[in-house]
This record gives sequence, structure tokens and C-alpha cells, in this order.
Amino acid sequence: MSFIPTNRGIKCFVHFLQVAASLEEQAFTEAWGQKAKATFSDSLMDTFTNPTLKKLIKKINVLEAANLPAAERERYNTILSQMDSIYSKAKVCPSPEECWSLEPELSEIMATSRSYKRLLYAWEGWHNSSGVPLRPLYPEFVELSNKATQMDGFDDTGHYWRSWYESETFEQDLEKLFKQLEPLYHNLHAFVRRKLYDYYGPKYINLKGPIPAHLLGNMWSQTWNNIYNMMIPFPEKPNVDVTENMVAKGYNATHMFRVAEEFFTSLGLLEMPDEFWDKAMLEKPTDGREVVCHASAWDFYNRKDFRIKQCTTVTMEQLFTVHHEMGHVEYYLQYKDQPVSFRRGANPGFHEAIGDVLSLSVSTPKHLHSINLLDQVTDDAESDINYLLKMALEKIAFLPFGYLIDQWRWGVTKYQGICPPTKRTEEHFDAGAKYHIPGNTPYISFILQFQFHEKLCREAGHTGPLHKCDIYKSKEAGAVLEKVLKAGSSKPWTEVLQEAVGTNKMDAGALMSYFEPVTTWLREQNERSGEVLGWPDFNWVPPVPEGYPEDIGKITDEIQAKKFLDEYNSTAEVVWNAYTEASWTYNTDITEDHKEIMLEKNLEMANHTKIYGMEARKYDTSDFQDESVKRILTKLSDLERAALSEDELKEYNNLLASMETLYSVATVCRDDKNCLPLDPDLNKIMAESRDYDELLFAWQGWRNASGRELRSSYKRYVELANLAATSNGHTDNGQFWRSLYESPTFEQDLEALWKDLEPLYLNVHAYVRRALFKKYGPTRINLKGPIPAHLLGNMWAQTWSGIMDLVNPYPDATQVDATPAMIAQGWNAKRMFEESDRFFTSLGLLPMPDEFWNKSMLEKPADGREVVCHASAWDFYNRKDFSHGLA
Repeated sequence: MSFIPTNRGIKCFVHFLQVAASLEEQAFTEAWGQKAKATFSDSLMDTFTNPTLKKLIKKINVLEAANLPAAERERYNTILSQMDSIYSKAKVCPSPEECWSLEPELSEIMATSRSYKRLLYAWEGWHNSSGVPLRPLYPEFVELSNKATQMDGFDDTGHYWRSWYESETFEQDLEKLFKQLEPLYHNLHAFVRRKLYDYYGPKYINLKGPIPAHLLGNMWSQTWNNIYNMMIPFPEKPNVDVTENMVAKGYNATHMFRVAEEFFTSLGLLEMPDEFWDKAMLEKPTDGREVVCHASAWDFYNRKDFRIKQCTTVTMEQLFTVHHEMGHVEYYLQYKDQPVSFRRGANPGFHEAIGDVLSLSVSTPKHLHSINLLDQVTDDAESDINYLLKMALEKIAFLPFGYLIDQWRWGVTKYQGICPPTKRTEEHFDAGAKYHIPGNTPYISFILQFQFHEKLCREAGHTGPLHKCDIYKSKEAGAVLEKVLKAGSSKPWTEVLQEAVGTNKMDAGALMSYFEPVTTWLREQNERSGEVLGWPDFNWVPPVPEGYPEDIGKITDEIQAKKFLDEYNSTAEVVWNAYTEASWTYNTDITEDHKEIMLEKNLEMANHTKIYGMEARKYDTSDFQDESVKRILTKLSDLERAALSEDELKEYNNLLASMETLYSVATVCRDDKNCLPLDPDLNKIMAESRDYDELLFAWQGWRNASGRELRSSYKRYVELANLAATSNGHTDNGQFWRSLYESPTFEQDLEALWKDLEPLYLNVHAYVRRALFKKYGPTRINLKGPIPAHLLGNMWAQTWSGIMDLVNPYPDATQVDATPAMIAQGWNAKRMFEESDRFFTSLGLLPMPDEFWNKSMLEKPADGREVVCHASAWDFYNRKDFSHGLA
């Protein structure tokens, strides 16, 4: 019977092999350790004069997990493998169809997204999917680990880890160093917090509190350089990011590693062996395998096979990571001939320090220019501050994190000034969401790299600021580095440090010197803005955003929104101008051809509205700081009539145009076939006639000629208007109209205003009704009833000033009516508008532009054209043409 392994089966088999390999290694450690203990008693060891031999045997005597009984040893290795597997395969799934791995999706989101909600979802999802499953495993691992190390004579695993540093005062020394550096970190923290406050606002950033952990560009807030673009001190200076040049020059993963190799060989160090190029995993596999993408270097302990596992992408930051990881391999190559027990860094911080010290040179503009990735180097104080702030966001931000990772395992949690963005408990086990907890790798190196850098720069003959040093092609610097690397852990790290840099203690002086310019600058900025250093509101936690997590897919980048609105505005002016021109042409010369052109332009405008409106709906504006941006996007998101289908929109526009045409050309005809339009004839009758029947003729005739004819069209128009409104989330078109007032209490406010004004209106109404009673008598006016609408001097009874002669309380007093004087003085339509223009300019306001006088229709044309005589003002959306239509 054949067996076809499933993907799950393969994974289980790999897990089995991993545990089996660990057990085999521990069996080897146990056998040789027990043999060493049996052969070399403590008394015998005391007689040894060779300190190296004595140190080597002591290392062999430490069995670690090999101390455990077989069943517990297997359980210990199984837990480690399970934790590694959980971490490697953890995913965050925003939908059943989409899942994000840590690399590259979640890391990309954390680095590039500025959406509070999306970042929160990625952060919370990752910490839940990786940390929570680790929670039940880690206590058992700690218990077994402590038991194993206690059998080696240590108090617990933390004591054993600290023993690698071979100093009884190591914890205290680190604490002193951190206190020395704390003011620098606090100033960086305060500056970053202010910039995040400017972007996210007071709701999510407390200027006296910790920074929400998900906003710092990294899943663990360990480096902050990914948010550098939110706080560039001098943005007008050239941006030192050579990613585009790398892509343009055809860089791929292999070439990036070749460039790194050439850096090492330029120092006189070793090139990568053939096995490295044959067996390393330099890119994420495309065959569907689950892999641990966290970049790491590997020593296979056969003195020839050394590899790197990295899911490399072509970016400047990844180029620095490539150099860092290759630094580990160079370390392996240099100490490969040491005994196995000495094939490690002088202390756990040395390996990381060696990788980082190389990046300090590689990241300089000088070096990037020397390898043809930067066209020119800008050398001035402002560019230096930009560069140093970016480095500080990576290096200084890392100080408390690097310290805390080990401090957490030693039982301490403080220093960093960040807080979880949501309520967390010990059940979440957030510490497990960082690889170096489940991966069990000590992580202290932040001081050593600058001490090494200072020494190497001195050997390379560098003069000037330390941050400008590049040791590339310096054989002298390479010789110092080689000596450190070759020693491995064969000597106490203090001796290695003494021989390399001239001191046997870690010292922050080089780091402080490196960052001195930006330290001063940060302090000045914080003093100027009155920042609080530290986080006295330590227990503050930001609120959970509204609409979370449903809105995580929406865009929350306010800068992007502003660019979108700029684009919308510039394109809308073109489209709206074209429609307005066509509409003006139709309104001032009603023909079928002009109507068709207007309808065509209306469709183009609606299409534009729909395209940009649908894009506007992708934005979540709830946390935008600029209220005008929020308001415009909200308005754009309402597509209005553009929400209709194309056929429905055509019908809607045709109905509007037809109703407007019918309204504009409607006339009321007398028995003698003399037909009267609304303007000026019918309006003149309504304003001047006092003949009840004549007024009724005009009023009733107009409604029959216009309203009755529009009835069926208007009904369909209402149906389509309601459909458009409901498509935009309104209950009906009435609610859409009310929404334009942007007040949820608009109806109630109007009702309250009406109640205030109602007594005045009722008194005016009663007074006018009495006057009309006197004019038309009791058969036509009921002193307890409504006033017939046609008697109020206006076709729609909307204003009653036309009957002032009937209601004038003091007819003998001087009457304010300039009409006779205007006629006597020969005023015409243009003169009236000129007088109005002078009124506005007398207030210091703008005069009408030339286009207004050249293009407005101020009188009804005498050439027989049908026009819409209803007075209206027009904006042609080109910022210069504003016309008026009046006849």
C-alpha cells in the first residue's frame, strides 16, 4: 500500500524531525557533559593553568535541557517546536477569502498604513493569533527550563542567561547605562508623540501619556523609522531612500547579498563560501511552503556550511538587513576553527552588535553614493538632522525595547512609554508575539555597536562627526573587526572588548557622540512646544474607535484624502463648466438641440460625480483633523441623482428638462386668443390688478397651463428622486433635502422658530385679511377663514408686498417707491445692476468681473427666443465667469 503524504502530514513530519534533532543534540551534550564531569572534578580543574581549557570544560559541563529526564526533555523540545510553529504560521484574516501573514502583509501594513483602525486590527490580530496560543505553553516551558538550569547550579534560566555576560553586576550596569541614555529617549519620545498627536489628534494621543503601540511603524514598537515620513524635520531636503534606484538598476535578492559580500571583502574579511550561495533561502519560496520569514543567519557547525534565511524584498531597509545578517555569517566564518563551545559571540550582544555596526556605515549617504545608489550627497546641518532623526527612530527607539525583552524574562516591565491600543490581559500573552520570546534569543546589543563603530572609524582614519563615517574599503578597520570575530567566546567578552576598543566596559559615550546634533535639536524643539518629557499618565489607554473593526478596509490617510480632493476639484471644474455652459445655452435659447446637448453634459457630470463619489466612500473620515476635508468627503459620498442607473438618470434628466421647458413656455390665453406668459404679463396682473375675476383668471389659468400639464411627469420625477435618495441611504428625497442643512435637529429647529414667529404672522394675516375684506366684501373674504391665494399680489402668495396699496396703514404718509423716479430718470436693466454693483463695492466687496457684464442676460431677448425668465445667478466653475439670468 502506497502512502501519499498530505501537506498536514509533511508539516507533522518536519515537526517530528525538528524534535528528534534536538533530542539527538541533547543526548550528545549529555554524554560529553557527564563524561567531562566524571573526568574533571572541581578540585582537578582548580589545578589547571590554562584558562581557555578551564573555560571550555566548564561550558561542556553545562547541560541545559540535557539535564532533564527523557520524557521531560522530549516535552521541552516539543513545546519549543510548537511555539516556533505557532509563531511562524499565525495569520490575521480580515475576511474568509483573505489572510495576512506576518511577512510580508502585516509588516507592510504596520510600516506603511496610517489608518488607526487598520493598524489596530493588524496589531491586535497578530498579538491574538500568535501570543494567545502560546500562553498555555510558555509557563510549562519556563518550568522545564528552570528545572534544567537549576540542575546546572543556577537559580533559574534568567540567572543562567545572565551568566553568559560573566559579570555579577551586569543588570546594574545596564540600568546605569539606560539612565544615562534616558533623557535622549524621552526627548525622542516626546517629539514623536507630538507629531502623532498632530496627525491622529487628542482622541488617540495623550501628550502626557504613553504612545499607542500600533502607531510606531513596527509590530513591536522596537524601531520607529517606518514613521519617519510623518515627522521629517526638513522635508524640503533630499530624501535619502535609494529603493527606487535599486529597482531601476535591476537589484534582486541575490545581487543585494553580493553587494553586502563586497563590503566585507573590501575590509579584508572573508567572502561567502559556495555552500552559502547554493543553500541559503534569500527569498520567500513560491511553492506554497510555510516558512519562518524572520531574517536569521545559520551556522551548521561543519565549518563550511553557513546560510541566511530571509524573505528579501528590494528596498533600502532590506539592503541594510542583508548586511546585518551577513555580519552574523562573517562572525561564523571567522570563529569556525574555534572549539564548538566557543563558536558564538563573546556575549549574546556581540553578534547583534557586529551586524548593526556594519549598517551604521552602509546607511550613510556617503556609502550609498560610493556604490552608485545615491546620485549626490547633500552635506549641510539640516540634512544631517534628517538623517540622524531617522537613525534615532531606529536606534534610540530600540534602547528600551532591547533592554525590555530580556528584562521581561528577568521579571521587569517598564521604560518604553508605549501602551497597548486596546485593553489587554495576561491571557493575551503579548510578549509571545515577539519572535525573540518564543525563539528564546537574548537581545542586548544597543551600546556595543557604537563603541565598535567609533573604534573602527578611528582605525579607518575618519575625521569629523561620527554619524558621517563609512569604514568601506578600510583594511585597518577590517583587521580590528577580524580580531573580535575570530575570538568567538573563547575569551571573556570584557577582554575581547578591551583588546578591540581599549576598554572592558560598555559605555554610552560613543552613542551620545553619534547622536549629539539631533539630541540638541530634539531638546530645543520640545522646549519650544512645551512638551512633557515622560508619560506621567502611565495608565492611559486610547478608546476603541467607532466603527471598529468593520471599517478597517477604508482609507484613513488624511493627506491622501486631500490629494484626492485636489484632483476632484480640478476635474470637477472642467466637467461642471461644460454642463453649466450647455445649461445656460438651453435656458437662454430653448430648443431641442440645446436640450439634447445639455442632457449629454448632464450625464457626463453625473458620471464624474459617481466615479469620485464612489471613491470618496472608501474614506473613513471619523478621525480626520481637518473638518473641511471630512465635510467635503461626506458630501461627495452622496451621489445624489448619479446613484441612478444610466437609463433612470436619462429619464430623470429628461423629466426635469421637459418640466422646465413646459413651465417656461406655458401661457394663459384669453378668449380673443391673446396668450399671456408668466413674465411679465401674468406677474403684472397678479401685482397690479385689483379685479377679483381678473386675478382669478391669471391664477387659475397659470396652474392649468403649467401645474396640470406637469402632474404626471412630476409624479414620476418624485419616484426617481426618492429612488436616488434611498440609494444614497436616505429614507426619501425629503430627507436628502434636509440633510443639506447638516443638522440632525433641523426640522425641530424650524418648528421652534415657527412657534416664535407664529404670533407675528397671525397678526399680519388677520390685518391683511381685514383689509381685503374691506376691498372685496364678505362674499369673498371670510374673517375667520383663510385668504384666497390669488388676492395677495403674487402668483404663489409667497410675498404680499404687491398689495401694499390695499393694506397701507398710513396712506397719506410719504411712500417709499422709487419706481416712478427710476422711470423718469431713464433707468434700464443694466443701470439697475450697475447701481447694485456700486452698493457692494461701497462695502469693500468685489466688483462684478468683465465676464458678468459681457455675458449676463439682464433683459428678456427681443429676438423671439424662448427663454427661462425666472431670475437666477450662475457660477460657471472656471473662477472668472459668473452670470445672471433675468428678464
